[in-house]
Amino acid sequence: MSVQKKQRSQSISNGTRLNIKKLHSDAVLPSFAHESDAGMDIYSLEEVSIQPNERVQIKTGLAFEVPDGYVGLVWDKSGLSHKYGLKTLGGVLDSGYRGELFVGLINLSQEVYVLEKGHKVAQLLIQKIEHPLIVEVAELSETKRGKGGFGSTGK
Repeated sequence: MSVQKKQRSQSISNGTRLNIKKLHSDAVLPSFAHESDAGMDIYSLEEVSIQPNERVQIKTGLAFEVPDGYVGLVWDKSGLSHKYGLKTLGGVLDSGYRGELFVGLINLSQEVYVLEKGHKVAQLLIQKIEHPLIVEVAELSETKRGKGGFGSTGK
């Protein structure tokens, strides 16, 4: 991996550092495939055979120090989800967590999928967070949409 790509993979656009600790010598540091990508690719530390409708927990061999005021969000790789039916589960990496990042996956297809060691398993987005003041109220403000949900806007 080039030094430029390695540095880009460890820097948030505003210059905030993302410290990453390898917990295993074979772990692959995250990387951005393209400079404009929102998510950095996360790689599997192990080969795993995922049966249809099976949920698995994939080791990454990495621990992250997400800066205060930010969160890491684990999202699907579009190719894995659209072509092979693999969907990520869970996926919030809080700034206070220092343990290994595991990626939860479920195989929604009818075929066995073999995730190879060192292959991309998910993508990680680092985003700023807000902590709003939580206030219980008797009524909410009125809107045009109101309580309309689940198909209320038509086809």
